Amino acid sequence: MTADPLAPLLELPGVPEAVARARDALVPVHNHPVNRRGWPASAAEASLRAARASAALDGAALTVDGTVTDPVLAGAVRAAEESGRLLGAWRSSPLQALARLHVVAAADLVPESRHEAELGRPRPGEEVSTRLRLLADLVTGGSKVPAPVLVAVVHGELLALAPFPTANGVVARAAARLAAVAAGLDPKGLAVPEVGHLRHAAQYRSAAAAFASGTGDGVREWLLHCCAQWEAGAREGRSIADARA
Repeated sequence: MTADPLAPLLELPGVPEAVARARDALVPVHNHPVNRRGWPASAAEASLRAARASAALDGAALTVDGTVTDPVLAGAVRAAEESGRLLGAWRSSPLQALARLHVVAAADLVPESRHEAELGRPRPGEEVSTRLRLLADLVTGGSKVPAPVLVAVVHGELLALAPFPTANGVVARAAARLAAVAAGLDPKGLAVPEVGHLRHAAQYRSAAAAFASGTGDGVREWLLHCCAQWEAGAREGRSIADARA
């Protein structure tokens, strides 16, 4: 039997405890009385908040009245909307799901004359293709680590690899939400960890760079950061449900 390539991450100091806290924080959100039947409305609001925070992390200007004029924000909103239709593809063909996320996220960032050549197409190169295949293998059963770890690896690897010419941050965060739903961490998409990432943007970028370094300490820093933001995202999710109660 092939060893799980992500299993050693569970031996990093503090990671098992952070994983447990992230999981535990999400339980009350899904058990909230409002979300027992009315969860689709909560999920829609969570998805919108996630898109806005994700776009802001990439420099989008957020308007007060809710109009969408910034191309990064428009792409993040489209990616959020598309994600609901990509769960099956993510589970079986994650690279196709990633390509589709990029198509909708980057549509306004790429000149129309370049759409066919760039949208949904990873950058050429053996490293990009190899690492994307490895990531797809992990997502489709190549690892049995707890969901918070797998989701963080998906998120961090896509940020580090930046496989597309544009919109990699929005794609990475949208893919992380898909991974969280598919892996059962946040099966209804009720949490908003992106808000935590935005509130701690400097730490988010520092931890992502640490993950990209590939060192044990760097990967640990990223995992702890991501788990903490799932806790924060659960609080955001509870606030959405409380407001609807």
